[in-house]
Amino acid sequence: MNQAIRLTEPNGTSERRELEAADARAAAAGDAEAFERLYRAHVQRVYGLTCRLAGAERADELTQDVFVRAWQKLHTFRGDAAFGSWLYRLAVNLCYGRLRTIGTERKRYADGEIPLGRAQARRDGTEIRLDFDVAIERLPDGARQVFVLHDVEGYKHREIAEMVGITTGTSKSQLHRARMILREHLNA
Repeated sequence: MNQAIRLTEPNGTSERRELEAADARAAAAGDAEAFERLYRAHVQRVYGLTCRLAGAERADELTQDVFVRAWQKLHTFRGDAAFGSWLYRLAVNLCYGRLRTIGTERKRYADGEIPLGRAQARRDGTEIRLDFDVAIERLPDGARQVFVLHDVEGYKHREIAEMVGITTGTSKSQLHRARMILREHLNA
């Protein structure tokens, strides 16, 4: 019966959420096809997050690790929130845990240097988006992570402070620094 439902697109967010919750329950019970549907629905978004948080060179491995961890932890998904929210939180936690074990330091400032000073801003069409993505990746670690979590993903400073292990004030300061660096770069 679940296969018949899958032949049509979900009509709305609540129907999509119900289908994903059903797939999560089926996958937790060992249904690899249900997990594959979840994977296909979320892999691009998770990859984008890992790329922005940890850099392009680590994104493939981290994305794979997120889905391995999701498979292992599916039994903990209760359905209180959307599966995507649960998966995204898992991805953020995994990225931060991995960055800590690698020994990445989160600095407020990059040794007094404007890290984007060497990046050339391009002003034509879709290249601006690519330039912005490169600019985000070149931000100091702490500023980049707070910027991505707050301005891109929509987390509150209190939540970011909890996830990253910093104070709310440091989160706000790092966000301000990231915005100033990006503004300076994009106005160049």
